[in-house]
Amino acid sequence: MKHQQTKISDFPIGTRLVYRAKDDWRSAVISKFGQEKATLIVCSPTGRTYRLRRDLDSKVVFDGKIPVLIIKAKENWRENFTSYDNRW
Repeated sequence: MKHQQTKISDFPIGTRLVYRAKDDWRSAVISKFGQEKATLIVCSPTGRTYRLRRDLDSKVVFDGKIPVLIIKAKENWRENFTSYDNRW
C-alpha cells in the first residue's frame, strides 16, 4: 500500500473503496454514516450486494488514487481482487 492514511469518516457518501472480504478483495461504496459506524455496500461476484458496518475511525490508505480499507495482514489487494462478470 502507498502511504497516505486517513479515516473512513473523512470521505463523502458515495466514495468507492477496496475492502477485504473473507476470501478476496471486493469493491465497496460508503452509503451512510451513523453516530459510531459507517455503512458500506459491498458487491459480491454473484451479483448480489450486502451491507457491512465499520467504525468511523477505520483507517484507509491510498494505493495511487484508490482508497483501500486497511487490514492487519500485509497483502496486495491487486493479487486477490474478486472476479466480477468480465462481459462488462
